[in-house]
Amino acid sequence: MTDAAAAGPEAIESWHAHVYFDAETAATARALYDRVKAAFPAAEMGRFHERPVGPHPMGSYQIAFTPDLLAPVLSWLALNRGGLDVFVHPNTGDGLADHRDHVVFLGKSYPLNLSIFDS
Repeated sequence: MTDAAAAGPEAIESWHAHVYFDAETAATARALYDRVKAAFPAAEMGRFHERPVGPHPMGSYQIAFTPDLLAPVLSWLALNRGGLDVFVHPNTGDGLADHRDHVVFLGKSYPLNLSIFDS
């Protein structure tokens, strides 16, 4: 158990959801991007990356939001993701644990490139 897990939810500074897509699902992902932006104006929408960036194994974009939006955003994405896969993680200050141990996948899960967290 990590310190963040032992500390409880107050250790979570924010959340990220990463919507995954490929060439065949890019149009669906762009449409979802606009719908998320309209549904959650307080969320910060990241850039649309059409290739793997960071630990992510395919094209993605990030949705950043505060802890109080976790239930609404996660619930909305579960019902409206249009078949896209979504990787969700908290931000506790421990990037490796947040991307390896504290994750939620909606749809299919993927192995991440965790070597970016090697120091």
